[in-house]
Amino acid sequence: LAVEMGGVLIKLGQFLSIRVDILPREILQELQGLQDEVPPEPFERVLEQIEADFGRPVSDIFEMIEVVPVGAASLAQVHRARLALPDGSAGGAVVVKVLRPGIEKLVETDLAAVALALRLVRLSRRIRQRVNLPRLSEEIAATTRRELDLAGEGRNAERFASDFKGDDRVYVPKVFWEASAARTLTLENVGYLKIGDLAALERAGIRRAEVARILYRVYMRQIFEHYFVHADPHPGNLFLRPLPVEGEPPFQPGDAVPPPAGGGDRPFQVVFVDFGMVAIIPEHLRTALRSYAIGLGTRDAARVVQSYVDAGVLLPGADLRRLEEIHEALFQRFWGVSIGNLRERALSEVGYFLEEYRDLLYEIPFQVQVDLLFTSRAVGLLAGLSTHLDPEFDPWSETLPFARRLATEELRGGWGDTLRETVVQGRALLGLPRRIEGFLTRADRGNLTVQTSLTPETRRLVRRLERSVQRLSWMVIGAGLMLSGAILHAASPAEPYGRWLAIASAVALVYGLIVKR
Repeated sequence: LAVEMGGVLIKLGQFLSIRVDILPREILQELQGLQDEVPPEPFERVLEQIEADFGRPVSDIFEMIEVVPVGAASLAQVHRARLALPDGSAGGAVVVKVLRPGIEKLVETDLAAVALALRLVRLSRRIRQRVNLPRLSEEIAATTRRELDLAGEGRNAERFASDFKGDDRVYVPKVFWEASAARTLTLENVGYLKIGDLAALERAGIRRAEVARILYRVYMRQIFEHYFVHADPHPGNLFLRPLPVEGEPPFQPGDAVPPPAGGGDRPFQVVFVDFGMVAIIPEHLRTALRSYAIGLGTRDAARVVQSYVDAGVLLPGADLRRLEEIHEALFQRFWGVSIGNLRERALSEVGYFLEEYRDLLYEIPFQVQVDLLFTSRAVGLLAGLSTHLDPEFDPWSETLPFARRLATEELRGGWGDTLRETVVQGRALLGLPRRIEGFLTRADRGNLTVQTSLTPETRRLVRRLERSVQRLSWMVIGAGLMLSGAILHAASPAEPYGRWLAIASAVALVYGLIVKR
């Protein structure tokens, strides 16, 4: 269905295809073809679009362009090519990314359908109070349209390369601007080993666990340091570049998989492609995100909850102490669990959390931050990909040193940070007399309120009382139905109503005694 419909629906299928941590293997295998094997557009139409884009023959730009694409995705497809140099000779090997002809109209149709769906969802008050649906619709539309801007994608690639300049673990293809136009983007050919081709990684001597670790660290830096995130890390957009050792020639795209380096581990670089979908984390969320990372790495539940407050992801009136309790329980029960075992552990723990934190899970005191929508999408893809690479990967141990480094940097903040903090504290002190006066005024008028929270022991007692009342209610209902059935049966033995009520009374009694235990 996704292939037939095309456009945005393929993007959804790509997202689901890597969620190894959530979906059954049978579904994943069916969806994996959407990563880079979508049926391509006819080559003649592609050539016509390139020539219309540049306003001159394709042969003036490319000495050679392959008919069969190396990858076809939802919005564009990629062909190997060779640049035509001004002197008429052939240039270097490149890949040409070309938008699918007519894709703009298809995308606008899909976005109109999404907007209609979100308008219908607005009828639910429970969803409406947690999500700014008009803003969500705008964000989805803006991000999807940016994927059609290939010049913008090229600039994103160059910014990403600048962010990781000097980091030899990351490689970004070069953009050839002289061979690029509005609907055509020419890049360095980086078709090395696909990150999802586990057999090829094994043959090359590249350790999957090391790939998962480096990829996780690279994304931690994107989210918490650079605030510029490659938001589409499905296996079709990530490659591994084997590095030569001991006098080996450089490995070229299309070469046979090299053997392990000297019988041991082969060094590599993670190669990112397709920067059409990126997430830029706004200034007002950055401090909260760093605080969240520190709280997560140091198992500080209070700091994690405070980061939610700072980011504005909690509904007004949320019980902060109760949220701290559930986060402490989450740390206690999930810390150190490998990413491949998280789903099984979550299923085994669901009964405990439903029992202990039913009130919180029912209320769901969170509201979606639209600014983090595509960052969250990237994290979801990363979780699935890490599970695929190494089911024993431990994200907790990888987060801890990163969080400690962020905390150290926070403590070493410069004089500017200290001065800003002093100004904030000074303003608070200046406003203290007014706040005390307001407090005393409310107390004098009898309008003073105190917010209290039950202790865990008291909360358990209250839940037991609730269950007892529920059982008693169902027993009363069952007894009433039984008595009514007996009266009706005595008055009219031939009628079935008495028997029906007797059966209903039995169901109510069983439900009250067993289900509500």
